[in-house]
Amino acid sequence: MKFFVDTADVEEIRDLAATGLLDGVTTNPSLVAKSGRDVFEVLAEICDLVEGPVSGEVTAIEHDGMVTEGRRLRDIADNVMVKVPLTWEGLKACRTLNQAGIQVNVTLCFSPTQALFAAKAGATVVSPFVGRLDDISQDGMALIQDIRTIFDNYEPLTTEILVASIRHPMHVVEAARIGADICTVPPQVMRSLASHPLTDKGLDAFLADWGRTGQNILEQ
Repeated sequence: MKFFVDTADVEEIRDLAATGLLDGVTTNPSLVAKSGRDVFEVLAEICDLVEGPVSGEVTAIEHDGMVTEGRRLRDIADNVMVKVPLTWEGLKACRTLNQAGIQVNVTLCFSPTQALFAAKAGATVVSPFVGRLDDISQDGMALIQDIRTIFDNYEPLTTEILVASIRHPMHVVEAARIGADICTVPPQVMRSLASHPLTDKGLDAFLADWGRTGQNILEQ
C-alpha cells in the first residue's frame, strides 16, 4: 500500500518525507486556506519535497473552468495531480485532462457507482471518503470493499483506490486488508501508525538496564 499525507503544511511534509515512507501528498482548498499561504507557492514547495503525486484541487465547478485551472495547476510541476469533484462536470473535466496526459484525482466519492464512473472517465485515482460516511452512520469501509470488488471484475480499469477522510489507524488496517491501493492520512494519524505503548515500555526497560551497566557504545 502507498501512503500519502493529507496536509498543506510544508514542515510536516518535510519531516514525514525524511522517513522514506511518504509516497505522495493530497491537498484541498480547506487545507491550503489553513496554511495561510499562496496555493501556487505551497504546491511548488511540496512538489520539490515529494517525488510522488501531489494533488492540487480546482475550485471551478464547470468543465471549462476546471480544465483551465487544472492545466494551470499542472504547470507548477510534473508531479501535480489535478483534483476534481465527482460531479457530471468533474467527470467531463477528468476525461479532458486525462486525454491531455494529466493525472487526475476524482474526489468526494461516496458510492460504488460514482467510483465506477470515475474509472471509466480515466481517473488516475478515485478518493472515497470513509470517515464522512461513518459520521452519518454508514459503513465507509464497506464502500472500499465494494469498489475493490468492482474494479477487480474489470481488468481494463486501471484507476487506483485512494482511501480518504481517514480518522484513525483501524481505517488504515481495514483498507490494507481489503487491498486499497493508497491511504491518505493526516500527519497525526500517520505518526500514530508507528506507535505502540508496548514499544515505548520495552524501550524504557532496555535503556534502564543498559544504564546500569555503565557502558557506552561510542567509547568502546
